[in-house]
Amino acid sequence: MRAKIVVDRDFALSDLDRRVFGAFVEHLGRCVYGGIFEPGHPTADAKGFRGDVMELTRELGTSIIRYPGGNFMSGYNWEDGVGPVEARPKKLDLAWFSTEPNTFGTNEFVDWCKATGVEPMLGVNLGTRGPDEAREYLEYCNHPSGSHFADLRRSHGYEQPHDVKFWCLGNEMDGPWQIGAKTAQEYGRTALETAKVMRWIDPTLVLSACGSSHRQMPTYGSWEYEVLDHCFDQADFISLHTYFANKTDEIDEYFGVIDQMDSFIKEVVAICDAVAAKRRSPKRIMLSFDEWNVWYKTHKIEHMRKPGWPEAPALLEEIYNAEDALIVGGALITLMNNADRVKCACLAQLVNVIGPIMTETGGPAWRQSIFHPFALSAKHGQGRVLQAKIDTPTMVTKAVPDMPVLLAAVTDDPATGQTAIFALNRSSSESLDVEIGLRGFGPNRTLIEALELHHPNLKASNTKSAPNTVVPRPNADVTIEGDGLRAKLKPLSWNVIVTKAG
Repeated sequence: MRAKIVVDRDFALSDLDRRVFGAFVEHLGRCVYGGIFEPGHPTADAKGFRGDVMELTRELGTSIIRYPGGNFMSGYNWEDGVGPVEARPKKLDLAWFSTEPNTFGTNEFVDWCKATGVEPMLGVNLGTRGPDEAREYLEYCNHPSGSHFADLRRSHGYEQPHDVKFWCLGNEMDGPWQIGAKTAQEYGRTALETAKVMRWIDPTLVLSACGSSHRQMPTYGSWEYEVLDHCFDQADFISLHTYFANKTDEIDEYFGVIDQMDSFIKEVVAICDAVAAKRRSPKRIMLSFDEWNVWYKTHKIEHMRKPGWPEAPALLEEIYNAEDALIVGGALITLMNNADRVKCACLAQLVNVIGPIMTETGGPAWRQSIFHPFALSAKHGQGRVLQAKIDTPTMVTKAVPDMPVLLAAVTDDPATGQTAIFALNRSSSESLDVEIGLRGFGPNRTLIEALELHHPNLKASNTKSAPNTVVPRPNADVTIEGDGLRAKLKPLSWNVIVTKAG
């Protein structure tokens, strides 16, 4: 099969916000305890942060980390996780039916972010609490000194403010599983009042309101409209959440979740702009896709809770395979191709719990299959996203009747002269001969890197004993021709091709 991609250097969709390559850390299972934080581990530093996980997080290219939840956020009292560790209370966490020791909290998280080189994103509890808790939490984190909570932070050993800029106003508040679930009117009013007092303390904040918990919720659509109708003037973002499932165990049908993600984004953009139109406002609400990933193998009740209220039990420890990596790669292409409105996104989660990184307590850490498309996208997806014209064959599926075989995104970084093509061949039987036209880029381009993520066994996965089973490998079938490229993409392969001005 043949396909064609044409881009012009002058036709840019948008700058690509680095926050699109974010991740998520929740007090859930072994994400924190035994994940990023394990005092006594051979690689742990003096603060108990696992060095191997920090190193892999840097390699992953993560830009921002959302914390402390998730469902955990809606029952969390931030005060429990600050101050002397020996004085912190152990509490029952009703989100995941575990015992929370609170030995890791806000200050430890901010320290971990600084040590790892990522931006912290914090959320406020709008389930069991509200505006008062939020303003006090913000005062603790961001106010320099001279007030009760700022001075409390200083007494805890943090004289300088944490200066956290990105804040989430609650989590999945329309979900009946959520502690303190609310109607759209209840949440919209609470979000408005919370945002108002937070901005009075720090007008430079970036605030994200909760969208509906997922696209299949009965509240979806009407929730977004009503919530934004309340807090449009105070919110900068609205959140989207989605988890991909391979419901039929057919790869062609599984690929449909990528197209549905694109539709989801465009629908929420339309709702945001409808609220703006009602106000005759030029303001544009941006999208924070702050929970997304593949998740379906560990979705039963026994995967989400263990008896006896244990501390840090193994929960939601999804083992990803080669086909899951293709889905994640396709989702990243979709996020990049919506860069004009998606300005933040968080792969959920970072480690152990549906994460790209797996660890053994007291033992090694390794990269899951989905680690690789994310790391390569974060590394090479720089600068601007260009408007790509794609001529591709299509295939018929139940999920998407006219599914494009080729998905692609193109980024260009004027600062370095590098151009990256990200491409997914969704055909299960045929290679794609792709002609790539680069108009206006000038002659004498150099091929920097051409990698493909492909495995003949779609169920192959990376394990502790075989951590490099599913990894990117060089694609020798890429050549520079004139002012463009020609590439052959294997069936069921995700690819990245990087060139640079000569």
